[in-house]
Amino acid sequence: MSFIFLLIEFIDELVFGVTDAAWPLIRNDLGLNYIQIGLALSLPGMIANFIEPFIGILGDVWKRRVLILGGGVFFAGSLFLTASSRSFIPLLVSFIIFFPASGAFVSLSQASLMDSAPARHEHNMARWTFAGSLGVVCGPLLLSAVLVTGAGWRSVFLSLGVISCLILLAASRFIPHQVDKPAWPQFGIILDGLRAAFRALRKPGVLRWMVLLEFSNLMLDVLYGFLALYFVDVAGFSAGNAALAVAAWTVTGLAGDFLLIPLLERVRGLDYLRWSVVIELVLFPGFLLAQQAWLKLLIVGLMGFFNAGWYAILKAQIYSSLPGQSGTVMALDNISGLFGMMLPLGIGVVAQAFGLQWAMWLLLAGPVVLFLFLPAKIKIMDPG
Repeated sequence: MSFIFLLIEFIDELVFGVTDAAWPLIRNDLGLNYIQIGLALSLPGMIANFIEPFIGILGDVWKRRVLILGGGVFFAGSLFLTASSRSFIPLLVSFIIFFPASGAFVSLSQASLMDSAPARHEHNMARWTFAGSLGVVCGPLLLSAVLVTGAGWRSVFLSLGVISCLILLAASRFIPHQVDKPAWPQFGIILDGLRAAFRALRKPGVLRWMVLLEFSNLMLDVLYGFLALYFVDVAGFSAGNAALAVAAWTVTGLAGDFLLIPLLERVRGLDYLRWSVVIELVLFPGFLLAQQAWLKLLIVGLMGFFNAGWYAILKAQIYSSLPGQSGTVMALDNISGLFGMMLPLGIGVVAQAFGLQWAMWLLLAGPVVLFLFLPAKIKIMDPG
């Protein structure tokens, strides 16, 4: 069953990988500006962050299988809608459907994987992140391969919808039924779950890890969302070469995520995280200041390698802070995500006003906040 959960994460990140690499093509086809792109990257997530807390609570108190499979249906449907979009509004609607569907289909699968081995949250999150990184790597490569054949970005999303249907069918066969849960959600139980979620915010460390996770995302999904556009509009790459440049970032990130799995058997995750933050504080300004195309490609590859594990380690800390409340973790993650989803829109507004080259400097706030507020003590764990 763990393999099915990892496969669900793979297809989710494959979709994001294709989408982020395809933004220059989507932008040109639909005639979008930076503000519309920023809105498409922000508004669906903001709306989902009002819906997904209830999905997370239901995942703890009701039939998680029903929520996962139902989310999978809307997940696949949104991809078909994206493929058929001919203007900004249908594209935006497809994203608005996709985000909460991903919450039910993917985030609850992650919660279920965490529940399967409470003592190994960091390790299973590392496996989860590797599966996602593999999807992210395959996304730009898939897009580049399709472009070589002469097909467009729409055919890629159509294919992703078909693949999602196949994974959904496999999930329906392997995710077990929950006979001990009520037939229908009960309002009183949901309300109690929401109260428990807000009480969890008062637990030591929970709020801290949530804030750090959101800021870390500046160097993860937010950077990834603008990376292809940066290579086209600032570095002067073609759309196809930009997709390959993004692939360089994701391939090295995949290598980092893979190596993190055995590393966590010997090194405390937070110790590794702090060292990698220091390295990113050096690499990211170098990337923005580099003039030569080859140097930008080299640095972006190193950035992808050294930010590996940020999400896995920080998210594992939240799960470990709330044992037995994996659905509640999803709910809290979406509450904090209301702030995080404003970030791409802010980057888009600044890029429209002052240029993307200047807006990218705002992403440096991510490693700066982590450097200031992560635990300072570094020690190697006993390998025995």
